Amino acid sequence: MNHRTTKHRALTGGALALTAVLALAGCDDDSGSDSADTAKKPALKVSGAYVPEPTMADMAAGFFTLKNDGAADKLTSATSDIAGSVTLHSTKGGTMKEEKSFDVPANGELAFVSGGNHVMFEKLKQKPKKGEKVALTLHFQKSDPITVEVPVKEATYNPGQHDSNASHTSHKSH
Repeated sequence: MNHRTTKHRALTGGALALTAVLALAGCDDDSGSDSADTAKKPALKVSGAYVPEPTMADMAAGFFTLKNDGAADKLTSATSDIAGSVTLHSTKGGTMKEEKSFDVPANGELAFVSGGNHVMFEKLKQKPKKGEKVALTLHFQKSDPITVEVPVKEATYNPGQHDSNASHTSHKSH
């Protein structure tokens, strides 16, 4: 009886060991993980960027949309050669708050719009004027920095307002 119990334990132990080896082999199987990692990289693109011509001599706001066709990333900071610093801000319930970073969702977008998220160009070295362009570099946790030339628009520029007018025009044509 002891011999039988010992043999049963040996078989059970061997089966467990084999299962563990197969499980570990499955974990070590990284075939295709390089391509999976490549597919999981963020794919960021900036669009619709603009800076309203500032009314103050030392501060301006900036807006844009950050589209991501890849894995999630995080916007960690922004810099510009026209400002002593560029800070990230959110506006919720009418209250503006400086943020350390913004999540950029996978296969999604992060919008910086008037009355919402935005960047602040602080300690302006020169006041940008309508028609000029401002260099803005966005820094991310995973992706390389992206530098965009941001056009300076009139102080009252609102791209959403322009879109709604286009919509009204199409309704009138029906």
